[in-house]
Amino acid sequence: EVQLVESGGGLVQAGGSLRLSCTASGLATFDHWAIGWFRQAPGKEREGVACISNSDGRIGYADSVKDRFTISSDSAKNTVYLQLNDLKPEDTAVYYCATAGIIGLESVVTTTTMLEEGWYDYWGQGTQVTVSS
Repeated sequence: EVQLVESGGGLVQAGGSLRLSCTASGLATFDHWAIGWFRQAPGKEREGVACISNSDGRIGYADSVKDRFTISSDSAKNTVYLQLNDLKPEDTAVYYCATAGIIGLESVVTTTTMLEEGWYDYWGQGTQVTVSS
């Protein structure tokens, strides 16, 4: 059974930083999977913020977080991180990670696709990030 567990959320002041973690279990080969980070603010739709393909290292970001958020992967720990810097009140949301198999699909699955929630098969429960002004 595939499971994803997010951690690292919390309350931070504007301009502060947090590092979120997404640890996966049940994936036979971590490098065969892509991981996406999404967020959902109250009253808003869930949006993709960052993604990484563990098979070929491609990374993508939403324009709203580019230059502030950094995604990285540690295959030895089956964990993907999302470093959140220069946080703004509008970053307040529940942050989710999700995964889908990408091995063999690298030439057809773009980073744009990897930022779309409909592409993913498995989801974590989410971690709350609250940014105070």
